[in-house]
Parts: sequence; C-alpha cells; structure tokens
Amino acid sequence: MPTPLLLRGVDLAAFAAALVARLRGAGVLVSANGPADFVQAMRRLVPDTTSALYWAARLTLVNRMEDLVAFDAVFTSVFGAVGAARPEGATEPVLPLPGPKTPAAGTVRPAGGPSQAGAHQLPWATRATADRDATPTSVVLPDPLPSRIAARADEPFDRFDAQDLRLLGSWLEATVARWPRRRSMRFEPSAGGKRIDLRATMNASRATGWESVILARTRPRRRPRRVVLACDVSRSMQPYAAVYLHLMRAAALRQARARPEVFAFSTSLTRLTPVLSHRSAEVALQKANAKVTDRYGGTFIGRSVAALLTAPHGNALRGAVVIIASDGWDSDPPDVLAHAMARLRRRAAMLVWLNPRAAQGDFQPLAGSMAAALPYCDLFLPAHSLTGLRELLVALTRPRLSIAP
Repeated sequence: MPTPLLLRGVDLAAFAAALVARLRGAGVLVSANGPADFVQAMRRLVPDTTSALYWAARLTLVNRMEDLVAFDAVFTSVFGAVGAARPEGATEPVLPLPGPKTPAAGTVRPAGGPSQAGAHQLPWATRATADRDATPTSVVLPDPLPSRIAARADEPFDRFDAQDLRLLGSWLEATVARWPRRRSMRFEPSAGGKRIDLRATMNASRATGWESVILARTRPRRRPRRVVLACDVSRSMQPYAAVYLHLMRAAALRQARARPEVFAFSTSLTRLTPVLSHRSAEVALQKANAKVTDRYGGTFIGRSVAALLTAPHGNALRGAVVIIASDGWDSDPPDVLAHAMARLRRRAAMLVWLNPRAAQGDFQPLAGSMAAALPYCDLFLPAHSLTGLRELLVALTRPRLSIAP
C-alpha cells in the first residue's frame, strides 16, 4: 500500500499510536477504534499535504466539538515544522476552528513526565485519573477487586492510569492461583483411583495376616502446564502490554513449578522471564523496560514467532499453552507468520491469540497477518478489559487442558 509522502519511511501504526497518546494527554477523547481508522484513512487517501493529513486525523480521531481546540494545538505542535517547510507557491486553505475556545473540563491529563514513568512502569503514555461515573456491573470476577477499579470491569485498559495498573497488578498476584494442568507420567495415592497399587496393597496386608483386605489405589498426578506468553510491545499495544506482563509476573511468582516463560517482541524477540520474577512489581517492570529496546521500530510478528521456535526457547513450547498478545499489525508478509504459526501449532498444546481490537463491534480479522494466523489458533480473545481478562483466566483452566497428556 502507498505511504503518505509526509510520512515516508514511518511505521503508520506506531505513528498513529503516538499521535493518539499525545491527543489524549491534551484532553481529547479518542475512541478505541480511532487509531485503526486513522491508519486506514492514511492508506486510502495517501495525504501529500499537511492540510490533507490534518483532515484525515480530525475526521477519524475527534468525536466532540469541544476537543477541536486541543486537537489543533497538538497537530500544530507536531506538524508545525512540516507546514513551514512547504515548497514555495504551495498553498493550503485556512483551517476553520469551530467550537468553544477553551478545552473541555479535565477529563484527561498527562500521567506524569518521562522521569516518573520510567521509575514505576514501562515508559508508555497512560491516561490519568479522571472523575468517571461508576456504573454497577453484573460481571462476576474471580476475587474481590479494589474499589477503585471494581466498577470498571468492562472499561478498556487504555483508559487505566498508572495507579490503576498497579492495583490491577497487585490483584493479579493475589488471584492467579488456578492454572492449566496436565497429566503426568507419575501416580499419586487416591481412594477413588482406577489403578491398584500392588506394592502399597502388599504393605497394607502385613497388618491383616497377609490378606489383601484393603486395595490401595492410585491416579495419575496432575502437574501445572507451562504457559508461554509472547507479548507485542510496539507503540500500538502500549496500554495493554503492561497488563499482560503483570499477569505473567503473577504467574511467575505463584506458579514457579510450571516454569512460565515471558517474551516481548517488536522488531526482535526478547526474553523477560528472569527480570519479571523480581519481588517488586515496579522494579520488575523497570528492568523489563530497560531490556526491551526496539519497541519503536515497527512490528515483525512472523519473524518473532519463528525466533521463538528456535533454540534455546523452542523446547519450552512442547506441550505448553502459548499466548500471543498482539493487534496483528505486522510488517512481515502474511505467509511468514502462517508458516511460523503452523510449526507452533504442532508443538503447543493450545494456542491463544489476544487482540484488543477484537473488542470492537465491527472488527473482522479478514486481511493480512491476522487472517493468516487465525486458522491455527484454538482461542481468539480480546482481553481488553477486566471482563476479557477473566475470560482468558477461565479459558486457561478449562478441563480439557487438564486431560491431555
């Protein structure tokens, strides 16, 4: 697809995510599907002037009249230098600024400067605390939630601020006790077991004159099944990646016997398991942030999954539940991802894909890498909110995951 002349060589998904983050920081309420609509508009219209780019962004990212002033201010700060560098003689129409002259009351504001973000979490823009109408929800979550987020079960994670993410991480660490299990080759004593333990039966007969009055029985032992998470940390996945890393950090602390593995990818694959096992959540995420250095260079899902299958990580995938968290924006050709997913499906016990964009009512994974990957997935979930996260936790503990060897 053609790339806008003003943005030649720029990853459109990362650019859209960065612009939306800056707009939200200025108080503009951008919808959940705004970034995807903006990228689609740029690919179809191919704007070659600042004015054309302005209207593509305004028509897809602005939903309220009172946000126009803040939007114009952000757009001018980002593209002012581009407009100043126009060729001589190229004119653009004056942009009308309808609506009130002051931004709306502080619904959104920056969540702290870069120095604050780096000390507590991955340094990604988050939406700050705002006064929201708490509406009761009938969703039943596994354990009691902090009151601050209990009424926001259906609210997307991109509306959570840094404090909300910390509370959610603490809740996950306290609740991730159930885990997918597999049948082991070993056996354990069980009164209702179907297999008779001859040695234990003979030992028990010593107390009854060597008559086997009591039959000792055993059953196959259940062991925690390994879960492997590969999380997309590119700009378009900023609000959700931190939540998924909190989830796997909780698993690393509570399910050490299962030896879960955590990987991050953007342009390359990075193993995060050792750093996420730190007892402090803030220190763990800070170390994870320092280890991931390629989140701004686009997304190569196909080659990252292929790297996951190679040594020394490939053996960890055998019989494991593999979770891939990504919105499907891939710079690799679709056949690269399809080939890697086919190999991964033959090796893993279950393959789960988490795509926050799937929560949109009109979302259809019909094109590109997402369509190439879907035939190999056992589950395709949004996991964009607490309700979606609960669906993931329930899916991981389904009985069929405990039956297969």
